Amino acid sequence: MDFLADVVDWLSDNWSGSGGILDRSREHLWISFVSVVVALLIALPPAVLLGHLRRGGVAAVNVANIGRALPSFAILVLAFQATGRLGAVPTVIALVALAVPPIFTNTYVGLREVDGEVREAAAGMGMSGGQVLRRVELPLAVPLIMAGVRTSAVQVVATATLATLIGWGGLGFYIVVGLRVDDDVQVFGGALAVVVLALLVDGVLAIAQRLLTPRAAPAAGARPFEIEALTAGDPHPVPGAV
Repeated sequence: MDFLADVVDWLSDNWSGSGGILDRSREHLWISFVSVVVALLIALPPAVLLGHLRRGGVAAVNVANIGRALPSFAILVLAFQATGRLGAVPTVIALVALAVPPIFTNTYVGLREVDGEVREAAAGMGMSGGQVLRRVELPLAVPLIMAGVRTSAVQVVATATLATLIGWGGLGFYIVVGLRVDDDVQVFGGALAVVVLALLVDGVLAIAQRLLTPRAAPAAGARPFEIEALTAGDPHPVPGAV
């Protein structure tokens, strides 16, 4: 109980101010956000294309999963050696390598698993390949894509604590400094702050996933004759839609 009381006191004393928990949390969120956005830009286009074409998926997923086999700390060190820089750049490289596999895999699988009869029905209505992708496949794949984004984001937030080792801030600062000075209260408090931040990020993305899913969910079990519902309310006729 005394230890927990000390942790509560430490959190209260370091909550605000320069270098406080709020300040470190902003640093932590910024580096995590940038890393996830870069991972999305790298992973989504090829995953969407391969999932739509249903080609090359096995090889592509295996290549993407190399990022899971490499320890994040090892990637961080390699990125530092390659760039010769401290701070954000090597940190983002390491976190992007961690974030790409779940996003790529979930996006590819989500598009590949769209019912073939649904695709054929959409094509039979006069939709082009691009229209089928935008108006049928992507809406149906949204829940799985968002699940991949959530997984990546939580992993990135949890792993961003390593950034302190190469000169970046974030909540990992408390853990690293606490270990150096043998301060268990600071180590526990820093780790607790990281856990809470990761849970908050996951919660926000879960809400986003739920808001995006209803549009796709009704069509998830749709049969070919129900595809027309996907284009309901479109002011353009399907064959000539842009």
